[in-house]
Amino acid sequence: MQELKDIWNLVLNLIEKEVTAVSFDLWIKTLEPLEIKGDKLILLSPSTTAKTQLIKYHSIVLKTCIAEVMPNVESFDIIDPTEKESYLKASEPVNSNCIENNIPQNNVNCFNAKYTFDKFVVGKSNQFVYAAARSVAEHPGTKYNPLFIYGGVGLGKTHLLHAIGNFLKTNRPDLKIMYATCEKFTNDYIESLRASKEGANHNFREKYRKLDVLMIDDIQFISNKTGTQEEFFHTFNDLYQNNKQIIISSDRPPKEIATLEDRLRSRFASGLIQDIQSPDFETRVAILQKKALQENYNVDSAVITFIAEKLDTNIREMEGLLQRVVFYSNLIGKQSASMAEAEEALKDQIDSKKASLSAKNIIDCTCKYYNISEQEIIGKKKNKEIVDPRQISIYIITEMLDLPLATIGQIFGGRDHTTIIHSRDKISELIKTSPRIKIAVTDIKSMVLKL
Repeated sequence: MQELKDIWNLVLNLIEKEVTAVSFDLWIKTLEPLEIKGDKLILLSPSTTAKTQLIKYHSIVLKTCIAEVMPNVESFDIIDPTEKESYLKASEPVNSNCIENNIPQNNVNCFNAKYTFDKFVVGKSNQFVYAAARSVAEHPGTKYNPLFIYGGVGLGKTHLLHAIGNFLKTNRPDLKIMYATCEKFTNDYIESLRASKEGANHNFREKYRKLDVLMIDDIQFISNKTGTQEEFFHTFNDLYQNNKQIIISSDRPPKEIATLEDRLRSRFASGLIQDIQSPDFETRVAILQKKALQENYNVDSAVITFIAEKLDTNIREMEGLLQRVVFYSNLIGKQSASMAEAEEALKDQIDSKKASLSAKNIIDCTCKYYNISEQEIIGKKKNKEIVDPRQISIYIITEMLDLPLATIGQIFGGRDHTTIIHSRDKISELIKTSPRIKIAVTDIKSMVLKL
């Protein structure tokens, strides 16, 4: 039960970024996770009014964030206090084997059935990483070991990891497979130290080293965790030396993960490193069309084109907008979602967000991303740790805001407009050649649009 609460806290962290502070504190923060029943999460609301508000106004964000943290959960139900007693009496015992990324007793992981190779839309931006993932699934431990996949938020890294898992479950049921986030691996390691029971550390190592396939998602969070890096290094070596498949995902390449030990960086680079880029327009349209087909959404093609044109950095957010349009259309009794419904449903999600953006918003997000101060980014320092964020924020401002170059120069400490042009053009070129810069620009844009 405590583990479910810990996982629910991760969901809350995501939701808090998507809704107003009032809505979060009043309706969402008060929810209590009761259990996972099959592929459904059961939540308890503090009142009937809260349940009504949540279902009416926040069901989409709940579903999206739950799916991101708990990929094996397909849906959720909310019960209020008047329903709790009767529900608990009728409820069967909780099956704890399918909570997020635990490994069940029979060593068969619960992978999201929706994340398969067949449901992954392949385009120019991801065709190579798709081929690599497919090859690893077909020949685990013999080709591309380790496989290191990196790319920005919401581009399909987790989908590919689950697709590999689903493929292996079907075609190699004899294999012991585990999918875990870096945070889960870290927490398990810390718990093995905290427990201080005889054999606790041995059990942890048995869990992670007696596998045929280990998948670790978001490995960048291992940064600054010296003990976890040490343990993962030995886990990696043990599996690798026994020809077991290792698959790792990250939001950046190994050489860009701060404070990563050289020996780990070297291990990651010993296999295949492959990036996922932002999808082009045609691929974005194909992704939305496939999503509509899978979910039986009845939407006009113009709606799909509209969403594909508006968002180009995050597939998950793009699918969320499509879901929002369909939800709004159903809410007002429409059988099909047209442009009229799309424009109304998304008026506060896209255009008004961009209209309300300011240069300060972009600078603040850049500072947060790089952990530097506003004074540093607009100041005179010329060390690379400051210049890169400064030029990136200038580039994003020129892309997202209709501001004169001279005005941007004034914002950045009275710099000449030629300096602004140089910064803009430099980042524009680096995006084509530097994965690090491209990912940073994509992630900061995404942060800005969530404000």
